[in-house]
Amino acid sequence: MVLYRRNRVAGGTYFFTVTLRDRSSDALVRHVGLLRNAFRTVLAERPFTIDAIVILPDHLHAVWTLPDGDADYTRDAGGR
Repeated sequence: MVLYRRNRVAGGTYFFTVTLRDRSSDALVRHVGLLRNAFRTVLAERPFTIDAIVILPDHLHAVWTLPDGDADYTRDAGGR
């Protein structure tokens, strides 16, 4: 497993790349409506700003800005 350095800055702006395990899949564009709904659900529970997003068939790139005082970009929506 890769050991990542994580710079946590409250209210910071972060760049993410997320890839599908199956890099030959086109699931992200084929199911883009479901992906949009997932983002809406998470934004309702954990507000942040999506500054930019690029959705490709097998991965996405995103730039997010967290609210002032929030540096916890790794917490999942379940609160763990």
